[in-house]
Amino acid sequence: MTTRTYFVRTFGCQMNAHDSERLSGLLEDAGYQATDTEDADVVVYNTCAVRENADNKLYGNLGMLFRQKELRPDMQIAVGGCLAQKDRHEILRRAPWVDVVFGTHNFGSLPVLLERARANQEAQIEILEALEVFPSNLPTKRDSIHSALVSISVGCNNSCTFCIVPSLRGKEKDRKAGEILDEINSLVAEGVLEVMLLGQNVNSYGVEFGDKYAFGKLLRACGEIKGLERVRFISPHPKDFTDDVIAAMAETSNVMPHLHMPLQSGSDAILASMKRSYRTNKYLGILERVRKAIPDAAITTDIIVGFPGETEQDFQDTIDLVRQARFATAFTYKYSKRPGTPAADMPNQVDPEVIAQRYERLTEVVNQVTLEENQMQIGKIVEVLVTNHEGKKDDANAKLSGRAKDNRLVHFSFADNKEIRPGDFVKVEITSAAPFFLLADKPIVSVRKTRAGDLFEENKNPPIKSVLLGLPTLVGSKS
Repeated sequence: MTTRTYFVRTFGCQMNAHDSERLSGLLEDAGYQATDTEDADVVVYNTCAVRENADNKLYGNLGMLFRQKELRPDMQIAVGGCLAQKDRHEILRRAPWVDVVFGTHNFGSLPVLLERARANQEAQIEILEALEVFPSNLPTKRDSIHSALVSISVGCNNSCTFCIVPSLRGKEKDRKAGEILDEINSLVAEGVLEVMLLGQNVNSYGVEFGDKYAFGKLLRACGEIKGLERVRFISPHPKDFTDDVIAAMAETSNVMPHLHMPLQSGSDAILASMKRSYRTNKYLGILERVRKAIPDAAITTDIIVGFPGETEQDFQDTIDLVRQARFATAFTYKYSKRPGTPAADMPNQVDPEVIAQRYERLTEVVNQVTLEENQMQIGKIVEVLVTNHEGKKDDANAKLSGRAKDNRLVHFSFADNKEIRPGDFVKVEITSAAPFFLLADKPIVSVRKTRAGDLFEENKNPPIKSVLLGLPTLVGSKS
């Protein structure tokens, strides 16, 4: 019997990427074999409902699969994740050639639903309203040897007016710390050097069992894991960010000096309209305390432009705060309506042309600030974890890439040492900078081989695409 192949395409955030690793693990456990093209026997789209034009992207891709399905009737198409949770029967109405629709709470059902659709010769839809099995308890097939995503919570208890996440992923559910640490220990035993702790609001971890200091304790516990070299987390919420977490970051050697702290707007009036339960003074106070405790910390953020009611002064307040905050990177987004969110029905929607113009102005300021911040790194020697996603060999210029401890992307020359593998550490001197990356054109200062690098080398054709640790934005960073 021929082994059926599968392909999983992920739309959206790191939480979706983590879910896709679980979907791949489930399919492999069920006997499917991975392929890297959409010519597979089973194509799975793991969707996002937060990103702009998410539904158009989905239906556009489904439309391209229609002809393929006609030519190969035994091919199966499954749609899961946030958009599936939201649209439910709409997906089958608009794309009746889809075989399976499943929601955010029932990823574990995918193999059974595929088999049922094949046996019954009809589409299957399963949308649960509550989580039954925590995603990290499902089988997994990771996209990286050296880095891993570890979910510590799912869901969100906030009610930001622009965000649909709480209705799609439900109230926050926290894993027990012992389960999280057991998973990390297992990952380290497999060669993982770096983990990203995930949560819609990662620093509210512990709310379900009434411990407001649980996240700081978890960071410190990660510091006790031998062989775990880097710990990151995304995305915290300013309202839950406490001084004990700052202390844990400063005092735990493997917690990296990088903080992604979503701002969303530099206007207190807009923050109130967004139902973001902090104001700019509190936000700037957090940044000040972080930099006092961790002087080399790089701080990144998310900003939404053109939220309903945003005036020119509100926008100027955001520009001013960006200049004051000195972000290492700011990820900017044009506001667009999300059906089902309060903001979609608010008065004083901003004209799209105004939004586009403000977006360009903000981007210009962000680029100026980030370039100036990156130029301050010139002359420093930094340790870089060579990655696969950014670390592909540039034959023309003989460069590899990776992430510094502060999460800055570094491109470095490697002509003098061609045996560097993804998962190895190198120390390089920064020689120049751009708004989005650093360059190190001098000879490498030192190389530290790792077990992860050995494992990468042993896998002559490893199915690795990168774990996306360099990408800063979770759905929850806007929630």
